Amino acid sequence: MKNKKIWASDVWKTGLIEQDDDLRIENEHDVIVKNHFTHLSAGTEMACLNGTESFFTIPDSPGYTGIGEIVEKGKAVEHLNIGDLVFTYSTHSQYFKLNITDRWHGLCVKLPKDINPEWASFTHMAGIAFTAIRNSNIELGDVVLVTGQGAIGNLAAQLAQLQGATVIVSDINNNRLAISKICGLPHTVNSKDENLYEIIMRKTNGKGVNTFIDATGIASVINENASLVAYNGEIILLGSPRAPFETNLTSFLGHFHYLPFNHTLKGALEFNYPTQSNDFSKHSIERNAEIIMNLIIQKKLHIKPLYSHKLSPAQSQQAYEGLRDKGDEYIGVVFDWTKEI
Repeated sequence: MKNKKIWASDVWKTGLIEQDDDLRIENEHDVIVKNHFTHLSAGTEMACLNGTESFFTIPDSPGYTGIGEIVEKGKAVEHLNIGDLVFTYSTHSQYFKLNITDRWHGLCVKLPKDINPEWASFTHMAGIAFTAIRNSNIELGDVVLVTGQGAIGNLAAQLAQLQGATVIVSDINNNRLAISKICGLPHTVNSKDENLYEIIMRKTNGKGVNTFIDATGIASVINENASLVAYNGEIILLGSPRAPFETNLTSFLGHFHYLPFNHTLKGALEFNYPTQSNDFSKHSIERNAEIIMNLIIQKKLHIKPLYSHKLSPAQSQQAYEGLRDKGDEYIGVVFDWTKEI
């Protein structure tokens, strides 16, 4: 089958190609999807194109999220029908095949009928953010700090607020902080221009925050802000730390051993939960996705302010360079495949 896809031919070099792909139903659990929209990741995909993500080898087709239409399916796929719009972990391609039982690539969730499919393409970003909330002990009345207000940090803050917390968000970019306010997050701090420590202590009567969620993935930010966490509080790594950082590890570890800290350090990788729902686990990536899409429909989770760019797949180089070099402008980027024939 002729299939158009975005192809990374070298580090930071992408383009739209067409090639013959074997997209036949070979397993009774297979599904073939024709993508309408695919969403770009400003974290993992950037690491892939930089050549620093271990699972991605250049040259290859990058990708993270797809919203598309089922065009073929295997006989064991009973809960989905031809023509259904679904959310998948697709590559950036016109057509995509998956096995719905696959642990890593088999997510295939039917879209509710009332959701905007372009907004639904943000479900993966929100699902990653949701993992921080699932792993946390956030309760009604808690105070939460979220550092980093890209799409994932913003969505994590929105979800923490829905959990009943007072949420303080920080970033060094005023445009991102303005978007946070539009999304209903009133407590914003530019940590480059303002003293985050003083603001946090003033807002918490000197106690600190109950939960600190880092969405930057910058190790120095995590290290610097550990002192903002209250006694028995928690630090959650939502962003993936990738760059080297040197510090006094003994001092940092003191937060998890000594008084008055007794902090807990938690990772928030989405695959901490099973991909498909089952009877033995309350939470799953699939269930999180269904909840997120319903929150979008109910307008409890704000997507529109985060949706900065809809581009043609032929504009992939612009999209990736924008995410890399203009992070204050390129917040949420979606490829539109509906005009590709």
